[in-house]
Parts: sequence; structure tokens; C-alpha cells
Amino acid sequence: MAVADVERLQGFPLRAVVEAAIRHGSVDVEHHQTDALQQCARQLLRHGALLPWRPARRGARYGILATVTGPRPPARHHPAGLLGTAVAILYVFLWASAFVPSRILARAAPPLTILWIRFFLAGGALFVGAWLAGLRIPGDRGTWLRLLLLGTGGNALYLGLNYEALRHLSAGMGSIVASTNPLLLALLAPWLLREPLTLHKTVGLLLGFSGVVLAMHTRALTQEARPVDVLISAVGVLAFVFSNILYKRWRRRPHPVVLNAAQLLLAGAVLLPAALLIEGRPRVEWTFPVLASLAFLIVVLSIGASMLWFWILQHGEASRVSAYFFLTPVFGLLLGAVMLGEPLAPLDAVALVVIATGLWLTTRGGS
Repeated sequence: MAVADVERLQGFPLRAVVEAAIRHGSVDVEHHQTDALQQCARQLLRHGALLPWRPARRGARYGILATVTGPRPPARHHPAGLLGTAVAILYVFLWASAFVPSRILARAAPPLTILWIRFFLAGGALFVGAWLAGLRIPGDRGTWLRLLLLGTGGNALYLGLNYEALRHLSAGMGSIVASTNPLLLALLAPWLLREPLTLHKTVGLLLGFSGVVLAMHTRALTQEARPVDVLISAVGVLAFVFSNILYKRWRRRPHPVVLNAAQLLLAGAVLLPAALLIEGRPRVEWTFPVLASLAFLIVVLSIGASMLWFWILQHGEASRVSAYFFLTPVFGLLLGAVMLGEPLAPLDAVALVVIATGLWLTTRGGS
């Protein structure tokens, strides 16, 4: 079985692992500390493409042996694959759609106050669901410290700074800045995750950031893309990237529902004193747009999209989300125009193509 054939089994980034296995006869999958690669190994073992072996490294659960056990079956397009693609695109769409209600809330209510309310309600609902389902709640201090760091970076700082930026930044521009998180992750991965910066990723980085600058240029004479707001949003995205790196390097994680509930509750606990200190006593005018936006973010995004993501992970479709992530700025810009009446410039089409190409090159990997 050729390396390229193995890589196409489920679309996972297996090339480096399989090449190492072929060179050395075996490879410890867990040594890579990468969820996608561990999922790849499970898929390969399930398909009978590679044989399991007992790794010598103490504490590792399994490895893969580069031994061909049979020919690769012909590729088939079945309903599950089509369903996986549809769910992945739906998830990307939901992720991009968050910027419309977020901008409504950021301009109509104190942003930090509305965020801690959202985090407590969503986290509390998920926590009750986890408890009713009998999921294990971690009791050790180290796990809760990691959950606190994840909640602070991936929710409190990321959304707190983005909500502050969205008071002026357009929803479309906010989604464009937020969509650069795979670019920032690819930029930091060689040092923090030991993932190589390949030629594809380098070109993707240059194109992606160039597209962001072009989108900013088309709004240079408006208040919708002020450099200070873009910078605030970018710092929030950087905090989100660091939380993703921490997540990737964390081997023994709690159940995803427990993890999501805990980090939301902890993010709310972090933002509550900050909101009281900066914004004072909570004062929110509960108009219909505010209530509808908050309900959408809690029910559809914090709970619904999370459950959708767990389904994606369970069915081995996570790579499809990366494959379609380049649609995020497209969805965000179009939703901002349709839902909020944000103007579109002719150069936006060029900027979107440049950004989408950059994201596609960055997330596809390769050399």
C-alpha cells in the first residue's frame, strides 16, 4: 500500500506517520501527541491496512506497524461520507454565523457582562447534562488548572477581546480576522507542537494574511476595520490559538461535554469580576434583539454546535472541518451583509479568494 493511498483512506494527515513506520518498521503513534494522528491509527487498524503492535515506550497504549495486510478497497461514495461533508459545512457555517449576534450584543449591552451571563447559562446547562448522563467529573487540581487555562484563553480572552472589537468592527471583518486562527497555529506549530512549516503552509500563510490586509484596505475610510480594533481581535485570536495548543498537548482529557462545560463555567468566573470592575453593576436592556441573539449563541452555538462537534469527532469526520474551513470568511462576510446590511466592496471578492486559498493551503498540509 502506497503512502498516498493510506493518506486517502479517511483524509487524515497520515503521511509523516506512515513514512516513519515504513522507514523504521514501527512507530509510536502517541508520541506525536496529535489527536488527528491517533484517530488515523484507529481508522487504519479498523480498515485492516496496518497491524497493531505493542510499543516499547512505557505508558503508551498502542502503535502501528507498517505491514500491509491486504489491498486497499476501491473508494466508494456512500451516504455517510455525504452526511459527514454536510455536517462539516454546517459546523463551519454555524461557527461563522456567531459574529452576527455577537456584534448585536456587543453594541447593545456591556460586552463582558453579556459574556459571563452567556458562559454561566451555557456551561451550567452542559454541566447538568453531563451529570445526568453520569459522565465522570474530574477531581484533581491539575485537570482543573488546565481547564481554567483553556477557559481563560479559548473563551474569556478570545471572546472578551472580540466583543470589545465588535463594538466598531463589522461582523464580516470580525469573521475574517477570526478565520486566521489556522494561519497563526501553523505559524507557531513548528516551535510549540513540532509540526513542520511546509511549503504549502508557508504560501498559505502569506496569502491568508495578505487577504486580511486587502479586506482592511477596502474599509480604510470607514470605522468597520480600524487597525486598533483589528489588533484587539487578533490578540483574542492569538489567545484562542494558545488554548488550542494547550488542548493538543493535553493527553488525558475529560469527556468533551465535561470539558466544554467546565471551561465555559470557569471563563464566566474569570469574566465576572472583570466585568464588575470595568463595566460596573450589570445593566442590560433586555430587548428582543438582545434576547434572541443571546439565545442563539447559547442554544445553537455553545450547546448545539458543541454537540455537533462531538458527533464529528465520534464519526471520524474532523478532517472535513479543516477541509472546508476556508469557507468561514465567505460565510461571515455574506451573513454580515444579509443580516446587518454591512456594505460589500468589489475588492472583497478578491480578498475572500486570497484568504480562502491561503486557508485551504494551510489546512491541507503537505510539503
